[in-house]
Amino acid sequence: MALKGIDIVIVLLYMGGIVGIGVYFKKYISTSEDFFLAGKMLPFWAIGMSIVVSDIGAVDFVGLTGQAYRYGIVVGNMDWIGSIPAMILAALVFIPYYWRAGVFTIPEYLGRRYNTGVRAIHASMWLIVMAFGLGVTLWATGVLLSELMGWPIMISIVITAVVVGFYTMMGGLSAVVMSDVVQLIIMFVGGIAILVLGLWQLGGWEAMVQKIQSLGPEYAHHFTMIVSPKENTPYPWTGILFGLAIVLAPAYFIANQTIVQRSLGARNEWHAKASVLWGAFLKMFIPVLFVFPGLIALALYPGIADGDRAFPIMIKRLLPPGMTGLLFAAFFSGLMSTIDSAVNSTATIWTKDIYQRFIKKDASDRHLLIMGRVFTVVLMVFAVATAPITSLFPGMYVYMQTLLSFIQGPSLAILILGMFWARATQWGGLVGLVGGFFISAGLYIFKSSLFTIEDPFLFISWWSFLGSLILTVSVSLFTRPYPLEKLRGLVYGMVLKDEKLQNVIEKNMSKE
Repeated sequence: MALKGIDIVIVLLYMGGIVGIGVYFKKYISTSEDFFLAGKMLPFWAIGMSIVVSDIGAVDFVGLTGQAYRYGIVVGNMDWIGSIPAMILAALVFIPYYWRAGVFTIPEYLGRRYNTGVRAIHASMWLIVMAFGLGVTLWATGVLLSELMGWPIMISIVITAVVVGFYTMMGGLSAVVMSDVVQLIIMFVGGIAILVLGLWQLGGWEAMVQKIQSLGPEYAHHFTMIVSPKENTPYPWTGILFGLAIVLAPAYFIANQTIVQRSLGARNEWHAKASVLWGAFLKMFIPVLFVFPGLIALALYPGIADGDRAFPIMIKRLLPPGMTGLLFAAFFSGLMSTIDSAVNSTATIWTKDIYQRFIKKDASDRHLLIMGRVFTVVLMVFAVATAPITSLFPGMYVYMQTLLSFIQGPSLAILILGMFWARATQWGGLVGLVGGFFISAGLYIFKSSLFTIEDPFLFISWWSFLGSLILTVSVSLFTRPYPLEKLRGLVYGMVLKDEKLQNVIEKNMSKE
């Protein structure tokens, strides 16, 4: 058992404090809006920190470090290229638009813009992906605890599910966001500790580079930011540019309910925009804290069969008592943040887009609040059951990105066309969404004959996005569009015209 007495005390104090946050915020939950959107009272600094910690979470703690162990510094592009530009775009264009629309979910907007079928299918797709994604994060718990404590993986998963499910069910989005603030601080402290101690043991950055390069020619690309498609990695420059920068990253920060929902709970539009910009600033430091440790682990412990075990091994072997408990708490905070964010967002989609819309249309607000909490429990049970699927993939990070590649391309395509092209029709959106999904599925099934790399999730995202765009535009041109009056408030150009007209009216009234 790697954890000493002081480590266990630190971990227990942390877990007790996080559960206490959930219990504390329970007294502020009286309506479904309080539960799902925190009563729209969240400040920008808390939302921004919550966005970052929800995004990086435990999959990055274990998975991103594991990918850097396998493939090198190129993995940092997932944040430097894959997050920051997309977050700035989301903050300046999309987030304020959602906030003004007053929607709870992305499927709700798509249902208004296209039709009920699009809303139902899109919500169902995200429910499935997010539910399986929870299993990925729970599996990360098992990997850590099996290394540090020697516990069976499934027991570790069940313990985590019970703790996180409890405080999320009690406090809703308020508890999720405020616990995320604490978790981000702890994660940054823990990440800095492992980085400094690892480099100190190696003798500095140059010593680490020399040690890795001496391992053999197959590690020559580990310090290359731009990797050729000829290299057998999931991160060639073509995939980074087309799959990540153009599709996966914008889709994640513009059309992912887990991320967008935090800003929808902002106090006002200014806080909504500022929250994402603040999050983009914090994201710049993530590769340093989670990619570089993968290189340190490779230099210190070459030959680890499963790269996802690199970070837990570093905790176990590098850190002294007390610091081990702190970093364990930091890691566990990443797990809890990813899980609580996904649980709250998935419960929102189920309750607002499926249950209220199709099962019980006349449900009272109190009934919806109870349903959200019940579904939280059901979702955690499902995630525990599906967590072992992660072991079938070459790393949990690849599994998570593969899941997202099935729907992020089609989601982004119909969202952009619906928001910026008034000619997009309800049938165009429906065909584009469903057709894009089947393109993703087909590319994945026949990936061995279509792609030269083993895990082509970046390319699947790009081609499904492009295919969905073509399908939506083609069908829209041959079907009848909605009247412009029905699109008022749903298409970006029309919203700007309405705002200008309203400003003119207000100025004239003030003169009178």
